Amino acid sequence: MKILVPVKRVVDYNVKVRVKPDQSGVDLANVKMSMNPFCEIAVEEAVRMKEKGGVDEIIVVSIGPQQAQETIRTALAMGADRGILIKTDDAVEPLAVAKLLAKVVEEESPELVILGKQAIDDDCNQTGQMLGALLDWPQATFASEVAVANGKANVTREIDGGLQTISVEMPAIITTDLRLNEPRYASLPNIMKAKRKPIDVKAPGDFGVDTAARLKVLKVSEPPKREAGIKVESVAELVDKLKNKEGVI
Repeated sequence: MKILVPVKRVVDYNVKVRVKPDQSGVDLANVKMSMNPFCEIAVEEAVRMKEKGGVDEIIVVSIGPQQAQETIRTALAMGADRGILIKTDDAVEPLAVAKLLAKVVEEESPELVILGKQAIDDDCNQTGQMLGALLDWPQATFASEVAVANGKANVTREIDGGLQTISVEMPAIITTDLRLNEPRYASLPNIMKAKRKPIDVKAPGDFGVDTAARLKVLKVSEPPKREAGIKVESVAELVDKLKNKEGVI
C-alpha cells in the first residue's frame, strides 16, 4: 500500500504571531517556521502504519517556497520515504491545493491520503474535503483512531455526542485530529538519513493548475486586549452586572 501525506510549512506554534502595521497580513520576517502540527500527526500515523506492515511507501508532498524542503526533510526524518515539493512563492488557497494534490494522486496512485484536518495559520479546514470531492473518494474527517484492514479504513471520530466510528472503502481521504497520536521526535541518525532521501521539485504549471487567488483578504487584526476584571460585593451585584451590563443572562 502507498500512502500520500501532504504537509504545510507554517509559523511555529510557539511563536507569538505579529500582524503587519498595514493590517495586510501576518509578519513572517525572521519568524521561526515549522511543520503544521496536524500534518505532523498525519505523518506519524502513516509511519506507524508502515511499522505495523502492509505499507510499502510513504510520499510526502508540500506546496510552498524553496524553504518548504526543510518541512519535507522533517517528515523524511520521521520515517517517510520520499518527498515532492511543488514550488511556488505565492499564497495558495485550499481549492488550488486540493487541485494540485488531485494531480499528484493521479500520478502516484496511493491507496490512502492522510492529511491534517486544518493548518494553524489559516484554519480553513477545507483541503481534505475538497480533495475528496475532486477525486470522488470517500473521506473520514477529524480522525482520533484509524484501523486499516481488508481494503477498508475504520475511523473513529469525535462528534458532539461522543465518538462515531465509520468504515470507508479505500482509496480514501483521512484528515487527522489532535488525539490521533503524539508525533515522535526525529533521531539524529534519521535526520542524517533524510538528507539522502529524494525530493522532486516541481511547479504548479507542471500540473496545469491555476493557483490564482480567488479570495481577497480585507484586513488582518489582532484580537482586542482583555479588560481587567472587577470585584463585586455580593451575589446580587454579580447577577446585576451579568444581566444588565454584559447581557449574558
